[in-house]
Amino acid sequence: MSMFMTPEFWVAIAFAVFVGIVIKTGAVGGIGQSLDDRAKRIQDELNDARALHEEAKRILADYQKRRVEAEQEAAAIVEAAKEEAQRLAAESEVKLKDFIARRTALAEQRIAQAEQQASNDVRSAAAEAAIKASEDILRASVKGAKADAMIEAGLKDVRSRLN
Repeated sequence: MSMFMTPEFWVAIAFAVFVGIVIKTGAVGGIGQSLDDRAKRIQDELNDARALHEEAKRILADYQKRRVEAEQEAAAIVEAAKEEAQRLAAESEVKLKDFIARRTALAEQRIAQAEQQASNDVRSAAAEAAIKASEDILRASVKGAKADAMIEAGLKDVRSRLN
């Protein structure tokens, strides 16, 4: 078999003709240009992806920073609320003690007034009883107009001393 009859020879010839046609028609430049355009598009997409990745990293860092700041602010608010509650509790305790002290003083004052009034009432009742008893005794033992004048004078004297 001759070399011209082998399939490899004809495949080589067909390949050479194909390459010749491609070169002659300028398709190599078009394929190259097409590949260059595709490479540029891929490079642009990679650059866009890198830019988006960097932006996403910045946004994530910003949100993490805001989260930390928000947590710190929340902790500060909670602490301030605790301090305010403690201050209000202390103020309430002081006001309650003051209120109790004023009420106790007022109650003691009213008790003292009631005791004084009761003492005055007892003294007045005792004086009235003593006057009545003296009057009954004097009227029974002394008789006449002069006796009535003496009784009245004595009663006035007893009343003034007892009151």
